Amino acid sequence: MKDTASAPPLPPCDIAIVGGGAGGVLTAIHALHAAATPARIVLIEPNGTLAQGVAYATPYAEHLLNVPARRMSAFDDAPEDFLDFVVDTTPDGGPGRDTLGQQYVERRRYGDYLRDRLRRAIAASPATLTVVQDRVASMDLDEHGATLVLEGHGRLRAAGVVLAVGNTPKPLPARGAPQLPESRSLAAWDFAAVKRIPANEEICIVGSGLSMVDTVLSLADNGHRGRIHVLSRHALLPLAHAAHAVADFDPEPLLAMDLRRRMRFLREAARQAVAAGLPWQAVMERIRPHGQALWQSMSISDQRRFLRHGVRQWDVHRHRIAPQVHAQLRALLENGQLQLHRGRLDTVVAHGDRIRVTARLRDGRAEQFDVDTVVNATGVELRAQTMRNPLLHDLLGKGLAQPGPHGIGLKAARDGRLVDAEGASHARAFVIGSLRIGCVWESIAVPELRGQAETAARQLLALAGR
Repeated sequence: MKDTASAPPLPPCDIAIVGGGAGGVLTAIHALHAAATPARIVLIEPNGTLAQGVAYATPYAEHLLNVPARRMSAFDDAPEDFLDFVVDTTPDGGPGRDTLGQQYVERRRYGDYLRDRLRRAIAASPATLTVVQDRVASMDLDEHGATLVLEGHGRLRAAGVVLAVGNTPKPLPARGAPQLPESRSLAAWDFAAVKRIPANEEICIVGSGLSMVDTVLSLADNGHRGRIHVLSRHALLPLAHAAHAVADFDPEPLLAMDLRRRMRFLREAARQAVAAGLPWQAVMERIRPHGQALWQSMSISDQRRFLRHGVRQWDVHRHRIAPQVHAQLRALLENGQLQLHRGRLDTVVAHGDRIRVTARLRDGRAEQFDVDTVVNATGVELRAQTMRNPLLHDLLGKGLAQPGPHGIGLKAARDGRLVDAEGASHARAFVIGSLRIGCVWESIAVPELRGQAETAARQLLALAGR
């Protein structure tokens, strides 16, 4: 793998991949595997280490994958490839392959896995990969490809480009947030800063999703003694995985139903599953492969209704956590150290040497409490216009891209090709990962990422070959 940190001019390439998180690395792996000629691939990532986006950057053992190891392969045609890696890198084979396959292993190992598979792909491919530590500031498209302008390396001409820019954390949604001392206002993804929180401090975590879970796990691993407040609009925690089972029903009729009928159908399916001795999670496993079709078959008005009223219920049932992690959260709730608050964050202001948090409850009343540190766990930004990414602003401003449905991400064709402001798709520019959430909804889990990455790589290699 070649590092080009000295900023010389870059020669033209066949594929430029913008972003070196999981999506970008998966694209590079699949392009290297699929290449039959000495194609030139360039991967552009501002950070020094690949496969360390928001999802897999944590170095801490308490942060686990939310899916068992057996189901995290980077390849559709080798479904247990990640499990192979886990077995090979576990001292003395650990508890055995079958047991490891069912475990929720340390999340940091997935980044190790992707980097290992990238090294193997480089060694076995006739294509070459150059990794450039830089940021793309702007891009132009034409019928022959793309011209990218990098902040440090200048212009790069590419026959095709893949946008895999990954996730951007949301800012803290409160008046007064910019005025808080940096040491008292932390991002949940700043894992090292969360680890440094003194054990006796009182904490407010804003948001109750998966990044909140990471924060609580780090606090618990530190032996935290202070009270932990969790504030969110719905005060719903992620639910637990159960032993893997798949309910036996036909999901096809769901595609013709409106949102209200779908919800009734799934509730009844869950009741029937439990009556048959299965966990309710078996219903979610049954519809899991149909997530994109379910989203795309909904009317625009039902999609809006889902985003306003149903998305949080979907999230806690769909994006589940390891049973042992869920049990740890429940224990903290039961002993009173972890306290849930249902409301919308309004203001955060310095109050003496502490921070006063004000939340607006559903009935309009205000709730206040004082804490030592606020942790922003509100999730990732979905709107491309507010992602603070100069490349996305450039593409939207030039009309080379348009926002996705409901303003989420960018609009893409069904195969992932970028759609411009006039509605035309570009054959040589692909979008993968979180930027496609508005179009397909299910877009950031490994099965979707690996499929999008392989499609983009193969189509762009075919164009380069012609």
